Amino acid sequence: MTKEILDAFIVGAGPIGLACGIELERADLKYVIADKGCLVNSLYNYPYNMTFFSTSDRLEIGEVPFVSHGSKPTRSEALEYYRRVASSWNLRLKLYEKVVAVASDEGFYKITTNRGEYQARSIIVATGFYDLPYMLNIPGEELPKVRHYYDEPHPYYDQNIVVVGAANSAVDVALETFRKGAHVTMVLRESEISPTVKYWVRPDIVNRIKEGTIKAYFQSSIKEIREFEIDIETEAGPLTLPNDFVLAMTGYQPDFGFLTSMGVAINNNDIKSPVYDQETHETNQPNVYLAGVICGGLQTNKWFIENSRDHAKKIVDTLKHRFILN
Repeated sequence: MTKEILDAFIVGAGPIGLACGIELERADLKYVIADKGCLVNSLYNYPYNMTFFSTSDRLEIGEVPFVSHGSKPTRSEALEYYRRVASSWNLRLKLYEKVVAVASDEGFYKITTNRGEYQARSIIVATGFYDLPYMLNIPGEELPKVRHYYDEPHPYYDQNIVVVGAANSAVDVALETFRKGAHVTMVLRESEISPTVKYWVRPDIVNRIKEGTIKAYFQSSIKEIREFEIDIETEAGPLTLPNDFVLAMTGYQPDFGFLTSMGVAINNNDIKSPVYDQETHETNQPNVYLAGVICGGLQTNKWFIENSRDHAKKIVDTLKHRFILN
């Protein structure tokens, strides 16, 4: 175990975890930021050619300017930016270090990782939601041809692919793979493409479906996946399609298990929102705080970088009053 007692142990090195580290630096409080993956691991796992919905100024943290070549930054520009933020603030990062257990320890928390142990007065959970995909829970989902993450279109050239989903990720994947030579079919439980799809993209996918270059089965679902074909249930009845890959863009969910392992209460409602104070972001567990997307539970579109950057200041202002002013 490290001899140093930290004021805060931050779980998650995404943009909001970094923002928390910056506020702790400003307050001269001792901390580390641990992540089981790389810096801004979720952003790293976004599709290679992804463009953000937000403008670059809305993604800024720590008063480090974010200048992009276009009106909306790309994934590669964001990765470069957050590397620069981490270097500029000399943030105390512990990357590829997974938290495996948290326990109360005589007024402190003992945090065990795959690389060691830490003691901290508080824990800030800023883990986002990108690690656990919603599963289809159907026969054949374990086959290598089924992907819950998407990176680039090239492997799908001249292949029969099925894209599952009706929201932004599914639409982006369908359009990009179609334009790189894939034979694309969409399978959607919904009766239409989601109205929340990016306004400059939605007409494109609607027109491709209308003209038939992308086939879409609405109010339908996959029933079974086999090596070279799939069975789907459509409005008109069962159907078997030739298939090489299934790209299940069905969304992701937070790691509720990690929260409950620390005793953080989860509301028994449709969105499974964690219990926390709206002003301080402290949970029902003393000195355990939530920051960023994790605050919304299953409502993963409620919080994002541009509207949760202030979570860091709220939390650290509370810690300053507890650990410094008192």
